[in-house]
Amino acid sequence: MEGRGVAGGKTTAADLGAYLCFEDEAGQGLRPPKGRTWAPVGTRPVVTVRGRGSGRVNMAGVVCFRDGERPHLFYKLHVYHGRKGEPKTFSWLDYRDLIVATHQQLGAPLVWCWDNLNVHLDGQLAEFAAEHADWLRIVRLPTYAPELNPAEGVWSLLRRSLANFAVTDLTGLARIIKRKLKKIQYRPHLLTGCLTQTGLTLDTRTKP
Repeated sequence: MEGRGVAGGKTTAADLGAYLCFEDEAGQGLRPPKGRTWAPVGTRPVVTVRGRGSGRVNMAGVVCFRDGERPHLFYKLHVYHGRKGEPKTFSWLDYRDLIVATHQQLGAPLVWCWDNLNVHLDGQLAEFAAEHADWLRIVRLPTYAPELNPAEGVWSLLRRSLANFAVTDLTGLARIIKRKLKKIQYRPHLLTGCLTQTGLTLDTRTKP
């Protein structure tokens, strides 16, 4: 069932001729996701990985839809090495930059949908949105409803492509993640499938 915020965001996007953008975060450490693979009968496949350390690659991604247009994916990475005093994840400035970059790439107004993560509620982000109300609207997704966010589908595709993929360091992991996300970027049918899986549509007509 659509949350009130999502339904309202769709209507606003249609009224403004805007892209409806869904943002979400994910992270990946050096230990790869498990997945099925081929092996000789009766032999368990073994993939040796480093798997140590507290570092990880954090990802912020946004999928953008507009009726009659091909969908788009934009993303930002943050590599956390586990060092003392190092930022563990994205700041409000990083999210601001992602919003601005998305707007510049699409050249159209944005209706930006995301959850209630603490940094999303930062007052400086709210001020930024108010200052750019001519092209930006912020919509909060319903609490505990990741199934309504097509960006979750992108992370699912990414994890599947990383299954059993061994890397030795965070630099290599970031490089592989960029390559995998770029492949998804150039396959708009996959992004359309992520929207379809949520049960949402871009149709704003009132149902009888």
